Amino acid sequence: METSELLKKVRRIEIKTRGLSNNIFAGEYHTAFKGKGMTFSEVREYQYGDEIRTIDWNVTARFRKPFVKVFEEERELTVMLLIDVSASRQFGTISAMKQDVITELAATLAFSAIQNNDKIGVIFFSDKIEKFIPPQKGRKHILYIIRELIDFQPASTTTDISMALRYFTNVIKKRSTAFIISDFIDDNLSQDALTIANRKHDLVAFQIYDKRDAELPDVGLIKMKDAETGERLWVDTSSRKVRMMYKNIWDERKLKLQQMISKAGVDSVSMEASEDYVKALMRLFKMRI
Repeated sequence: METSELLKKVRRIEIKTRGLSNNIFAGEYHTAFKGKGMTFSEVREYQYGDEIRTIDWNVTARFRKPFVKVFEEERELTVMLLIDVSASRQFGTISAMKQDVITELAATLAFSAIQNNDKIGVIFFSDKIEKFIPPQKGRKHILYIIRELIDFQPASTTTDISMALRYFTNVIKKRSTAFIISDFIDDNLSQDALTIANRKHDLVAFQIYDKRDAELPDVGLIKMKDAETGERLWVDTSSRKVRMMYKNIWDERKLKLQQMISKAGVDSVSMEASEDYVKALMRLFKMRI
């Protein structure tokens, strides 16, 4: 993509997604993703009902009456976006490609994060780690992330989510909130990888898929290509049996994914690329409040 065209697209996405994060998601994001740590704030005199273990014995001895430590929630978070950049993200048949929805969703989360003074970082992955952007703050950092979301060209076409989760748990030491955004078309996804990542961090799974991932239209004989493997084959979509078999494979894969995510204790949202991702985000925020 030419530089001028890229910059215009970055600007359009910034205007739209920053507006969403400022006007719609400001309070919901803050409530749904609270800081996990507690930091010391001040001391005050002991009051009936205070926890004895919060007594500051040094101050108590100095003033000869009991004082307790007051703590407040540590608001600042590290937010990580784990973005699937395998070839299947470039598929779209209704009104939007998965890649476009992923870009806008990720940008909205990024602006929501910096509005709350959180750091934001990104891991682009396929069946390997394609790019790691360390967590930072600031508009300039987010515009760089948006440029990469729009224009990044991965070296590989296939997907390995478990590998990405293992890398994430190894490279990010401090507890963070992480959004893994993918179509989750990965039959090798490991339950252990999800569970371990969610124990160390606050993991949220965001599945974005196309309607044609789930069902075939009745349009006769068509030639289909697997975006990740490159395999091509002719499919007779006029056959009800073929269409049902295709749908059943998707339904079974989706059910298995939902069960795996649930067992790992991971919050999740699933949506078609043609859906309104704003509504999907609101569902997620309400789920966590």
